[in-house]
Amino acid sequence: MIKLNCDLGESFGSWEKGLDELAMQDIDQANIACGFHAGDPLVMFKTLLLAKKNKVEVGAHPGYPDLVGFGRRSIKCSAQEIESMMIYQISAIDGMAKSMDINVEYVKPHGALYNDMMADKTTRLAVMKATASYHKPLKLMIQATADYKTHQDEAKQLGLTLLAEGFADRRYDDTGRLLSRNEVGAVLNQEQMLEQVNQLKETGTITTTSGLRLPLALDSLCVHGDNIAGVEAIKAIRQILQG
Repeated sequence: MIKLNCDLGESFGSWEKGLDELAMQDIDQANIACGFHAGDPLVMFKTLLLAKKNKVEVGAHPGYPDLVGFGRRSIKCSAQEIESMMIYQISAIDGMAKSMDINVEYVKPHGALYNDMMADKTTRLAVMKATASYHKPLKLMIQATADYKTHQDEAKQLGLTLLAEGFADRRYDDTGRLLSRNEVGAVLNQEQMLEQVNQLKETGTITTTSGLRLPLALDSLCVHGDNIAGVEAIKAIRQILQG
């Protein structure tokens, strides 16, 4: 069965973002920010507690060091810098989780780092190496595209297991990648979201901006925690996936 995941713990200091308590009630996996693009020690702690209370799987959600841009701006980094900042962030959430008797099970990069990973092999391999070299087994969540088999082969060489991810609340382009948030219609409204999830459930496909149908085999489906329409639709999305 396809699991439901959400990016959470993305508040910082007095700045609040997302509807974490509402979202956590109906998801299977929580991708928790690790302090670079969002999140701080107290937010991380509270989000981990919330995940434990709701019996939700926990994943590390590392990004570029970009609090001002919420991790949505690419930063030119060497492969070694990407590996180091990934391990640093994973260690932060994993160390805190371990002290709370919670197991971090996977990694899902955030924002620009996720997009760069999908578009650039050097970045992707750095992300894969960081995840694979961690001191305990972790899976890597990566977007399901037409290149997924190639990505699986890359991961296999490192002894890494991938989780194929799709998006309930985002529009796809004809290459199977997410339409840029700068484009009109990139973020779906509630009706469009439920339509897309129904189509995924019934046919295993999504419809792109030009009307092309693309197949998607998924392990997990994301609804973004900062998309109010998406969070409010989580119960309905879960019912569709379980139906």
